[in-house]
Amino acid sequence: MSIICGLPILECVYCLACTRWACKRCLHNASRDSESWAHATPEEFDPIPRLCRYILAVYEKDLTQPTMQPPQSYNIDPKCLITKKNYKDTRGKVPPYLLYLDHTHSDIVLAIRGLNLAKESDYAVLLDNKLGKMKFDGGYVHNGLLRAAECILDAECDSLKEMVEKYPSYTLTFTGHSLGSGVAALMTIVVVRNRDRLGNIERRRIRCYAIAPARCMSLNLAVRYADVINSVVLQDDFLPRTATPLEDIFKSLFCLPCLLCLRCMRDTCISEERMLKDSRRLYAPGRLYHIVERKPFRCGRFPPEVRTAVPVDGRFEHIVLSCNATSDHAILWIEKEAQKALELMQEKDNTLKIPAKQKMERQKTLVKEHEEEHTAALRRAVTLAVPHAFPPPQYGTFDEKDNEGDSSGKGKGKESWGVLIDRLFEKGDSGHMVLKKPLVSD
Repeated sequence: MSIICGLPILECVYCLACTRWACKRCLHNASRDSESWAHATPEEFDPIPRLCRYILAVYEKDLTQPTMQPPQSYNIDPKCLITKKNYKDTRGKVPPYLLYLDHTHSDIVLAIRGLNLAKESDYAVLLDNKLGKMKFDGGYVHNGLLRAAECILDAECDSLKEMVEKYPSYTLTFTGHSLGSGVAALMTIVVVRNRDRLGNIERRRIRCYAIAPARCMSLNLAVRYADVINSVVLQDDFLPRTATPLEDIFKSLFCLPCLLCLRCMRDTCISEERMLKDSRRLYAPGRLYHIVERKPFRCGRFPPEVRTAVPVDGRFEHIVLSCNATSDHAILWIEKEAQKALELMQEKDNTLKIPAKQKMERQKTLVKEHEEEHTAALRRAVTLAVPHAFPPPQYGTFDEKDNEGDSSGKGKGKESWGVLIDRLFEKGDSGHMVLKKPLVSD
């Protein structure tokens, strides 16, 4: 009898808990995810709209006669287009991409398009993975995206090496959208680990911009490579926020809102401490740039602002229940808002009439601040007991440590990138392949 009398109390507690969860989730706004981050400067954000347009250019059949050019135009000189591959050229192993020599910005750019819903081969890349299937460089990565990165590097290694050596002052930039962003990010890590294959290119010349990034690597790798990898997220974009494996997202594409709500409920019940200690949980890579254009309890769009940080905890861990969660993932919309945000930043600088000398000094200061922020993030990852995280080296830099790791790589020039990736593993006492120790240790 006493148990029956207690049922109404349990029902009330349950209803209150559900109400609290609903209020917490429904009132959560994307702008709060980055409210404590610093504002980006026009100098560091400048390449992003341009790279978005290069990704859009991959969708064109003929760049000499573009059919869906954005208002800013692609600004691509066909004479400087090294290669442009479609699905037939890649045999469906990787999404289409282009390699472009940008003399105007002293940049060598490899841009990869996003998922094509009509191509089974893109789904094959996504489905080639299980949570925690692929160990790599002291962490976990998405297996299908890593193998796609390997295919592109095998095809374009000679061209990249030739241009890197011919133009020693140019940067090497990998960029991609959605599916392509994961391929670009993992390609960057592989290149950083094997820089001798590209003429011993300095680490500071390599960079990656992942647009609307897929969660493709574990937290320790996402933080460790934040000095070379940058992720760009527009407001409520769902993909960088859900830890649902990519293959499950696109299996449930036609019921995506239902899947997002279920994941939202599940993630709300998991403590952040437990998330951080899950070594197989994948994250958006590198330094994060968050474009914010909508504010809580206000209608319409506001002038976009860009915030940036290298967070360890609070790294887009909760899905935003928003009608814009999928539209904010579109490359067309990201390019438009990124260009608008850049113009607003430049307009503010022009209004303040900042002298050129002071801008140069600000750029040097910015580089130093980013290095310090990266170092602080590495230390915080150790403090929070993130699996396989280690502090920054006390002496030297990651660049020097990488050189130490590469010094034994003589004679690797004829090996495929797949072999080089597999070199990160060795046979254990049981005869199975186990992960080697990362380059930098405690």
